[in-house]
Amino acid sequence: MKFMDFFKVTPQYLIPKHLLSEWMHWFMHVETPWIKNNTIKLLTKLYKIDVSEALEEDIESYPHFNAFFTRELKPHLRPIDWDPQVWVSPVDGLISQSCHIEHNKIIQAKYHDYTVEALVGGDISYAKQFHNGDAAVIYLSPKDYHRIHMPTNGKLISMTYVPGDLFAVNPATVRNIEGLFARNERIVIRFENAHGPFCLVMVGAVFVGSMETVWEGKITPEYEPTLTHWDYSAQNLEYQKGDEIGRFNMGSTVVLLTPSGQLPELGQIHHDTPIKLGQKIARYPDAQTAAEVNFSNEEQ
Repeated sequence: MKFMDFFKVTPQYLIPKHLLSEWMHWFMHVETPWIKNNTIKLLTKLYKIDVSEALEEDIESYPHFNAFFTRELKPHLRPIDWDPQVWVSPVDGLISQSCHIEHNKIIQAKYHDYTVEALVGGDISYAKQFHNGDAAVIYLSPKDYHRIHMPTNGKLISMTYVPGDLFAVNPATVRNIEGLFARNERIVIRFENAHGPFCLVMVGAVFVGSMETVWEGKITPEYEPTLTHWDYSAQNLEYQKGDEIGRFNMGSTVVLLTPSGQLPELGQIHHDTPIKLGQKIARYPDAQTAAEVNFSNEEQ
C-alpha cells in the first residue's frame, strides 16, 4: 500500500460508516436557510461544481442541500446519442474500469478482482448469464451530476438491495480494498431488451446520504441487514434510453454488466476516461462480429 493510500484507506476500517452516512442523510435535508445556503456555497467552491449547468442557478432556492446535490440540469445540456445500436453513459463520471469478464472474474485493480456472483448478491444462476461478458465501472465524484439514466432501451425485470459495507469508492480505496464493489452496499437492477439481459448496479459508499429509484423511491437509509428483492417481470415497466431511473445523494459508482458477445466494446474502454451522460459508451457489434466473439468465448 502506498504511503498516502495508507492514511486514506486505513481509517475507514475504524470509523462507524453507516452511522456517519445516516448523519449525512439527515444533514443534507436540513432546511434552516443559513445552514443549507452556506453548506451549498462551501461545497460548490470545494468541489468546483458548475452551478451554471443547473436548471435553477439560484442556490438559495433549493429547500435543502440534497435538492441541490440532485439538481436537474438545463434541457439539452446532455444530448443523448439516439443511434439504436449505441449504448450511452448513464451518468456523468469517470470510467475507472473497463474489462472483459474472465469466466466470472471482474478486474477491480491490480492484484484485485471479484466475482459476478458476489457483485449481484450471490444469485448464481443470474450471474452465469454474464460469465465471459463485459463490464464497465463509472465513478461519480461529488462535483458530478447525480441522477442515473438508462444506457439503452430496456424492460425492468427485478431489483435487489444487497446490504454491505460503506467504504469510499475513490481511487485509493479501489486500489486497496479487495472486492470493494462486491463488498459495499448496492442495488442490483436487472433489465432485458431484444439483445438480451443487462445489469446496472448502484454501489453505495460512505457519506452517500441515500440511494433511490424512480419506481420504488428511497431505498436507503434505512440500512437493512438482509437482502430485499422486488420482482417487476409482470408489470411491463419499459424505460427508454436517457430516461431517469435513479439518484445518488452523494458521489458513488455505477457498474454495468452485459453477457458474452452482446456489447464487447463495453469492456474495451480506456481506463480513467471522463464521460458525460448521453455520450456513446459502446456500440452493439454486427451479427458477424457477435458470432466471432461468442465462438472465441466458448473456446476459452
